[in-house]
Amino acid sequence: MKKNILVPTIALFLICLVATTLLAFANSVTAPIIEELAVQTEMESRKKVLPEADEFLDQNQNGISYAMGIKTDPVLNRPIGYVFTTTAKSYGGEILVMTGIDQDGKVTGVELLSINDTAGLGMNATKEDFRSQFLGLVNGIKVMKNSSNPDNNEITALTGATITSQAVADAVNAALADFEKAIGKAGAN
Repeated sequence: MKKNILVPTIALFLICLVATTLLAFANSVTAPIIEELAVQTEMESRKKVLPEADEFLDQNQNGISYAMGIKTDPVLNRPIGYVFTTTAKSYGGEILVMTGIDQDGKVTGVELLSINDTAGLGMNATKEDFRSQFLGLVNGIKVMKNSSNPDNNEITALTGATITSQAVADAVNAALADFEKAIGKAGAN
């Protein structure tokens, strides 16, 4: 009777031990690759939202983390803008948005890093024609259902995805608010 219980228990223990060892090995091999890809993706996204920058320096001011975009110059390296990553509650959960902001506090680019909204509706927020509406806007962006007026700091909501549109606007507004807290309204160095 003991043999009927002991043999399967030992066999199961050995199978679990081998599987765990193989998973640990696979993780140790893939973890650095995944980390490198994450860093590369972040750098590419920074370049998309602040295309004029030649390099980025990670900063932390007033408890707010961001990247300062530098335009390299033979005589002088000067900041030309900033990149903030913020979150907001959307239809399919939290979204993660990277926003580029110039020295004057105007949006230079918006990139959605993470979104899990409805395909064909909320996922349209990743398209350039929606994201480009934010270019040149400042803090206090409003979402309009039918038509917008960029002069009034407004964007047009995606059809059937007002919640997603508002979430992106909320994340961009949060980035602009962080800019004002960390850098100052006029983009002081």
